[in-house]
Amino acid sequence: MNLPNFITLLRVVAIPFFAISLWYGRLGPALFIFIGAGLTDLLDGWIARRFNQRSRVGAILDPAADKLMMLTAFILMSLVSTLEISYRIPVWVAILSISRDVIIATISLMYYMKEEYLNKTPSSLGKFTTGVEFVAISVGLLLNTVTPRPWFEDLNLLIFYVVAIFVLISGLHYFFRVFESDRQPPA
Repeated sequence: MNLPNFITLLRVVAIPFFAISLWYGRLGPALFIFIGAGLTDLLDGWIARRFNQRSRVGAILDPAADKLMMLTAFILMSLVSTLEISYRIPVWVAILSISRDVIIATISLMYYMKEEYLNKTPSSLGKFTTGVEFVAISVGLLLNTVTPRPWFEDLNLLIFYVVAIFVLISGLHYFFRVFESDRQPPA
């Protein structure tokens, strides 16, 4: 257990507290936890690279922690009608994002089960898309914590349209990378 993996585990532990805060309308704490999770994601990655503390566990745990936090936010902020939030994630955007992640995870699992290592580290586009999702959810949470303005609904929709575009582009990019590697002869 190295420091980056410990920080990542703290992010995983934060997920239920984020969900509980969001569920009970404690949007300030939910925003704080969500942004804290994003910052610790940057921190553990920097520590792992800077001090050469990369590990196989971290390579799996770090993106899993990100995806679990995003999944929680997408589900609660789009599908749960009991939440008292004004600016929601459009359901279709949540479905696109979650579906892309499930499809990518399924493809990776299929390769793993065939005992083939799918050497597809996250691309810059995939990482950027996760960053866009993080910023969009943070802005969505922030809009719900401040005094409403008439243009907030338009801003909220705009940022999630941007998320949808990046989700689609990065999903297609991933598929092209996988299928291109499948066409390569084995070394």
